[in-house]
Amino acid sequence: MHIVHFGHACVLLDTGSARIMIDPGTLSTGFEQTEGLDAVLITHQHADHIDEAKLPALLAANPGAKLVVDPDTVGIVQKLGLDHIVANVGDKLTFGGTTVDVIGGEHAEIYEGKPGITNAGYLVDDGAFLHPGDSLVRPGRDLDVLGVPVSAPWLKMGEALDYVREVKPRVAMPIHEGVNSDLGNMLVLNWLNMTKPEGTEVVKLAHGEATKV
Repeated sequence: MHIVHFGHACVLLDTGSARIMIDPGTLSTGFEQTEGLDAVLITHQHADHIDEAKLPALLAANPGAKLVVDPDTVGIVQKLGLDHIVANVGDKLTFGGTTVDVIGGEHAEIYEGKPGITNAGYLVDDGAFLHPGDSLVRPGRDLDVLGVPVSAPWLKMGEALDYVREVKPRVAMPIHEGVNSDLGNMLVLNWLNMTKPEGTEVVKLAHGEATKV
């Protein structure tokens, strides 16, 4: 699998049988130039995961791509006039020869039950890759590559470290880092490397470059 990280929550997966983009949001850059997509997946409605200004043009440049959104994001894409598929927990979607299981269902709590919205985690090819969105959903199976959120209002660094130690992926790839300073991201990366379980490699992807993982 090749992965391109466009910053923050946005990743492009090339599985060899499909090209899937997840969470092209306002804190990510460069994704709008991408062509040849089979699907665009949105985990939830927050702007750092769905850029309403750029999404229509991205889909226009990829007329064969299916747009998939969690239930609470339906109103946004309807307002934009975009055809879409609703991702409910338990669904198994297929794009080309690639499968995507929808897991989790809820955004992590920030404070006193808020934001209280849906969040779809996307598990690709039965454990090849997991994008949890704004959650720390467990895949319930062996995992090859984990997109691990490292900075958010709903997240403590220790929770991210514990997430990696529990899931034990072959590769832990930091994502959702857009609200950190460079120093903050370096700190988190150091802690991930210090606490990672045996057999896990922490890989920080260069922005906008395809990397085989």
